[in-house]
Amino acid sequence: MQISRYSAPEFDPYGDDRPEEGDGGWAAPVATGPVDAALAVPGSKSLTNRELVLAALADGPSLLRAPLHSRDTALMIEGLRALGTGFERVPGSGGFGEDLRVLPAEELTGSTTVDTGLAGTVMRFLPPVAALGLGPTTFDGDEGARRRPMATMIRALRQLGVDVDDDRRGTLPFTVHGTGTVAGGEIEIDASESSQFVSGLLLSAPRFEAGLTLVHRGDELPSEPHIEMTIATLRSRGVHVESEAHGHWHVAPGPIRALDVDIEPDLSNAAPFLCAALVTGGAVTITGWPASTTQVGDRLLELLPLFGARIERDGGRVTVHGAEPDPSRGTPGIRGVDLALPEGGELVPNLVALAALADEPSRITGIGHIRHHETDRIAALAAELTGLGAHVRELEDGLEIEPAPLHGGPWRAYADHRMATTGAIVGLAVPGVVVDDIATTAKTLPQFPELWEAMLR
Repeated sequence: MQISRYSAPEFDPYGDDRPEEGDGGWAAPVATGPVDAALAVPGSKSLTNRELVLAALADGPSLLRAPLHSRDTALMIEGLRALGTGFERVPGSGGFGEDLRVLPAEELTGSTTVDTGLAGTVMRFLPPVAALGLGPTTFDGDEGARRRPMATMIRALRQLGVDVDDDRRGTLPFTVHGTGTVAGGEIEIDASESSQFVSGLLLSAPRFEAGLTLVHRGDELPSEPHIEMTIATLRSRGVHVESEAHGHWHVAPGPIRALDVDIEPDLSNAAPFLCAALVTGGAVTITGWPASTTQVGDRLLELLPLFGARIERDGGRVTVHGAEPDPSRGTPGIRGVDLALPEGGELVPNLVALAALADEPSRITGIGHIRHHETDRIAALAAELTGLGAHVRELEDGLEIEPAPLHGGPWRAYADHRMATTGAIVGLAVPGVVVDDIATTAKTLPQFPELWEAMLR
């Protein structure tokens, strides 16, 4: 089956028509046989939101081709618009919505409020931008956003001479009092809770008067590929960035070049579909896979074979083949794994679904930082899988999963898009799994339910 374009009724992440579901939740479709599908996925959230920030700070208009249109990117756009950035919608050819022309403000202005929703990129990328604006900008978001770590960014801005009022909470809500300029210079932070603190500071650093020398002092730095992505996007716009030692970055002051950019498909959002090939013993092809990329989702091509997948690559088409199902056991022959995955936290929930359906025990560690994502993902995964009959042991920085027969039941998404898609993966093999909030996938992939059900036709 070829699924080349999202053809369901259009979801407008800029409006108020977020899809709703009935009181009974979303009954995860059960696979009746091996899947055989090819599909495209929308643009990368991580790249879209980085390019939106850089385009807003650039020295002229930029065009983002095939950007992601989702709740997270809509929140980023509205936050930048509140600070004075202009946006124009342009007819696009990517199949998932319009292109965006970004018109930088002559002068960023505060005296506004930014709704971060539950988007880590918005709450951590925009405060340094607001510091470059003139006037106070208050940041707040969903209830869950107030539990996400923000003290590192608040302390970093204060080191840079920015006045931030957080009533000593170290969390949302807080107000950044922008004066139109940031001195810059050298600061130290502890980014062990999130690499987004590093990326947020680096993205605005070229506009600081002295640039920025940033040093990480703390425990292991998580999700380092996302920092590499930030550096690559900066360099593509002519910014001079150095990283001579681990945890040490220098960004020179100077202009951020206007640039027309093609946004890559979101490879992390391809994960649940590729996992479906393993769960059903079928084959799923993702089209438009970039030849080289900084996206952490590219690691799926290394990780899925550890579970027993076979990878086939033909230009921009990547196909994952699952093992043939074993009729005597009713399982697809998924292997257990022992993984340390600090750099791939966003892939973990979907991979844990595979581990729960495997023939052998699994252990996934080095992921303590995912306790601070949209929800405590370690605790949430343990709770939901245990509720379906799995034997899961929660570790401080990971999970141990022992194979056990699973049964249907409710699956809570915790307002977390990765938890929602993980429930869908489990539901392929376990009848009766009901996800309470599949609409939360609108955070990064509004079309998920339609693409998922089309894959199974």
